[in-house]
Amino acid sequence: MMDRNADAPWAQFDPEVYVDLNYRTPLEVDLLIVRLMRDYFSRCFAAGVPDPMRGVDVGAGANLYPGLAMLPWCEKIVLLEYAQPNVEYLERQTLPKGYDAAWDAFWNELSEAPAYAAVEPKARFGEIVRVERANLLDLDGQRRWDIGTMFFVADSMSECPDEFLRGVRCFMDALTEGAPFAAAFMKESVGYQVGEHRYPAYRVNEGRVRESLEPFTSELEIHDLHHMVRPGHEGIILALGRRNSEIAVP
Repeated sequence: MMDRNADAPWAQFDPEVYVDLNYRTPLEVDLLIVRLMRDYFSRCFAAGVPDPMRGVDVGAGANLYPGLAMLPWCEKIVLLEYAQPNVEYLERQTLPKGYDAAWDAFWNELSEAPAYAAVEPKARFGEIVRVERANLLDLDGQRRWDIGTMFFVADSMSECPDEFLRGVRCFMDALTEGAPFAAAFMKESVGYQVGEHRYPAYRVNEGRVRESLEPFTSELEIHDLHHMVRPGHEGIILALGRRNSEIAVP
């Protein structure tokens, strides 16, 4: 029987262990992802930002670099997260004292581009970023965010294809027409361990990711990154693109 999102032990998720495993010492693939995202967003806004923008990181978890990547372009960023331990971790990162030093290396990569270099990240992050507890699968479909990210969420919360597709749709339906987005997926993941607990995954490849996103996009580029960061997967897939004008059918 497949594990569904509701079956996973999210209340026992340990964000400090997760950060230690994945981000305390930056992995080359994450730095590569940051550079690709930085350059894509910079191209999208090469002519400037005409209106104040609202950003969202869906299923933020214990990962700040997607939120940091939206920082120069937004007047407000919301980090949506369901697991209560992750919510508490994110709230600590948005305090006035600034986020943990573990995230400085990722900002250093971002700041190689002029738009990022012009921002003082810790003060800005604390000023405009807010944390909200929410389940991706419960998003109401109102297209209210002008830029968005979703990293290792739709594919890393369930073993079920219907929940994966619903997760992608819920994310894309949260974005306004033309909104740039970045989404990352663990390729062919069979699940992952955080501390003493095992979490489910739905196995995706480049074709499955492209097929899930194309109905919602006016522009889409897929990067199939052959970097192994732990046992039980075959790499990382990064999707960069823009939301189209179509209304998804539930």
